[in-house]
Amino acid sequence: MKKILVAGLGLIGGSIAKALNEVEGRYVIGYDVNEASLQYAKETGMISESETDFETACKKAEIIILAAPISATIQLMEKIAHISFDHPVIVTDVSSVKGSILQTSDRLVNDQVTFIGGHPMAGSHKTGVEAAKEHLFENAIYVLTPPTDCAKQKVDTLKEVLAPTKCNFIILEPNEHDEMTSVISHFPHLIASSLVHQARKWEQVHEYLPELAAGGFRDITRIASSNPKMWQDIFQHNGQKMSKLLQDWINEMVTLKEFLDKNSSDEMIQYLDQAKQYRDGLGEKKTRGALPSFYDMYVDVKDEPGSIAKVVQLLANASISLKNIRILEIRDNVNGALRLSVTTEKDRQRAVTLLKENDYEVTVE
Repeated sequence: MKKILVAGLGLIGGSIAKALNEVEGRYVIGYDVNEASLQYAKETGMISESETDFETACKKAEIIILAAPISATIQLMEKIAHISFDHPVIVTDVSSVKGSILQTSDRLVNDQVTFIGGHPMAGSHKTGVEAAKEHLFENAIYVLTPPTDCAKQKVDTLKEVLAPTKCNFIILEPNEHDEMTSVISHFPHLIASSLVHQARKWEQVHEYLPELAAGGFRDITRIASSNPKMWQDIFQHNGQKMSKLLQDWINEMVTLKEFLDKNSSDEMIQYLDQAKQYRDGLGEKKTRGALPSFYDMYVDVKDEPGSIAKVVQLLANASISLKNIRILEIRDNVNGALRLSVTTEKDRQRAVTLLKENDYEVTVE
């Protein structure tokens, strides 16, 4: 029986606990400073045991997963540094910034303790243990950042423990991880928040602006609905990289402004086309850290009860697995109200053919 401590039962920690506790041979202990979260996790079967004393919980475990915000994770690691273990323990985290975490891990000098950085790259704008899902990390990338002197056997053990999450593991250097997540995760959140602020200010001029803020605007700003305290913590621990990216962005915006001021249509078309080509290719490159491939189609459905269920059932009967379903709030530049995503071009072709054979209007971009 592998005993696993999940310290921090929010969305991420709760989802990991839920996925692991459903597997035979794993016994999940939960720890959280919020007793209500701890009680909810125990009552719903997310964990097998709850513990309110962190040191006691750590001594019971063979694997310790620190699933708290970055600053809180650092505090927990400092506590672990003062715990005497009588058995080997693997400690990992889920933080999206690795620099400060790895610096703190240098204090874990106990020979029984092995630290391996971790970052499951999936989440939701919803927060809290109530939002936890055992399938949250299914097909998602799970980055591991082991120290250079970490034994491969320890990494393999951690992978085996986390396997029930059904994630895809990749190994990265900590600095490499932080630079990439800054570009594709942290910085976009900052920009999304700034776009929302811009819309909020313009609402004072155009009162109907919120009614028009659908489709594309909601897609691009969805992440701005995430937990502000959590994101402030991320920005605090990745401030230098964020500042550099922000300066790069400002320079880029100056260039775009020049295109507009000079009415440089050729340069603007080239700029937009380069962005389109790169965006369309994301996920097609089989390199480390590439985004999972998704192939979209847009289906025109009637606004009536059961219309979406009919489409989903039709595809399910043909063993076509959908990875994402999005109901478009308005028919924004596409001929369809339902966006369906699959993971292969073959499945998309099959789905399009099947839907058209059943008199659905389907568009592929």
